[in-house]
Amino acid sequence: MNEEPEVQDVSTRGKKSPSLMRNYISFVGFALVSASLTSFLLLLMIEFSSGSDNPYTDLITFILVPSVLLFGLFVVLVGALYERRRRRTMSVDEIAAYPILDLNDPRRRRSLIVFMCLSFMFLFMTAYGSYRAFEYTESVTFCGQACHDVMKPEFVAYNASPHAKIRCVECHVGGGADAYVRAKMGGMRQLYGVVTGHYNRPIKTPVHNMREATETCQKCHWSEKFHGDQIKVFNHYGYDEKNSLDQTRMLIKVGGGNPNAGPVGGIHWHMNVSNEVTFISADDRRETIPWVRTKDASGNVVEYTARGASFTEQQIETASKRKMDCIDCHNRPAHIYLSPNQAVDRSLEAGRLDISLPFIKAKAVETLAKPYLTNDEAVATIARDIDEFYRSSHPGIYSSHGPAVLGAIKEIQQIYQTYFFPEMKTDWKASPNNIGHLNAQGCFRCHDGQHFSKEGKVIRNDCNLCHTTIDRTFGGKTVPATDGVFQHPVNLGDKNTWQCAACHKGDQTFKHPINLGDISQFQCAECHKSTTNFKSF
Repeated sequence: MNEEPEVQDVSTRGKKSPSLMRNYISFVGFALVSASLTSFLLLLMIEFSSGSDNPYTDLITFILVPSVLLFGLFVVLVGALYERRRRRTMSVDEIAAYPILDLNDPRRRRSLIVFMCLSFMFLFMTAYGSYRAFEYTESVTFCGQACHDVMKPEFVAYNASPHAKIRCVECHVGGGADAYVRAKMGGMRQLYGVVTGHYNRPIKTPVHNMREATETCQKCHWSEKFHGDQIKVFNHYGYDEKNSLDQTRMLIKVGGGNPNAGPVGGIHWHMNVSNEVTFISADDRRETIPWVRTKDASGNVVEYTARGASFTEQQIETASKRKMDCIDCHNRPAHIYLSPNQAVDRSLEAGRLDISLPFIKAKAVETLAKPYLTNDEAVATIARDIDEFYRSSHPGIYSSHGPAVLGAIKEIQQIYQTYFFPEMKTDWKASPNNIGHLNAQGCFRCHDGQHFSKEGKVIRNDCNLCHTTIDRTFGGKTVPATDGVFQHPVNLGDKNTWQCAACHKGDQTFKHPINLGDISQFQCAECHKSTTNFKSF
């Protein structure tokens, strides 16, 4: 039986179904796309015409606005799919047909060309924005200023460091797609912490997922280089009225770790070139090290255990061990927080503080070391305390050296704003520097004379292992050192039982080896009448 062909209604022939995008959801998407595209073009013009590098503008231009644009396109697509489903449910006749690509039709051909041109422009702008977003997330301004409150201490200290011209990502991210993905995944967790306010104050250090020095430090620094002995002058200014200069000259035995470049020895003996040092730390900050293993170029292995600590073979095998790296000593290469004592010494040495101002060293350290709740409180208190001190205690100096007093106030405020951040609880105590051993354990974490091997060897705390004292100048008199050994100005008895950081706190909280009662009633010069009172003389 033959069926009659279906006859199409003449009234519906050629009738075009309404677009699937004619719905409120897609309209909202189009509004987002239009607004974000307009904003992107406007911000892009500002980017090209302006020479400034504002982190917030870049963040909006290359991350926020493109994200809104893509979200708008997604909303348009969702609206179209929702409209198609609605029409299918209500009436089959209203379902829009899929477009037919017929290049013989001039109208469709023009539409295709326009569509391809617009798509090319959109993809080009998206690619450009994506690249700029990638480039911006690798910039110092993004790392240091986008999360301003959290990263302010690190960013300010970084700009005052020797590595201020090295981008953050050179050490914290590195090359390769895998390193980039890991860093950005970690950044997403950090972003969540910033938004919710759940982040550490201060930021925890060291960073445990930092890559090895061979992939960071040694990209610029030649690890095999033999440095030998380097002379270094240590300038310390006293807390007396004249801010007396105490100058010590030392030969620092940097040495080297590659036998092909020079003798293996000195501080750089620790470098993993010919020697390998592995240790176990008892805390996350790597400040307490109870077990150390050394392996020299010949393959000889020696294990040292701190006095009072004990490990079984199984405990050593299963413990989390770390191979010593550059940053285990150079742990503050780009984020250095100076103590009040060190910061004021540097300002006096550079001439930014007038050394003719009586007790400027003592008063500056005193005001810097006070506990403050906010930066604004610190700045106001420093100005008030310094001004009142010279106005009341030294009126003659205040009247004759007014500009010097004002300059001292500004310099001390600048020191505080560079190295002290009370809102983030960040200073030299929270972020100790392990180079040396003056205000932190540093070298003495291992070189304390308390780490012994089963064979009876000891990790020595002999000063001459790392440096040789040449001479010392105090009160205008220079006296050579005896046998190159540093002589402390106060007789401490068996020096091997002392560590510098036990007394030298970085501020005026100096612990005198002799009980003087209320030390605020004493001045050093009352007992130390001349340089002959010092043991080194």
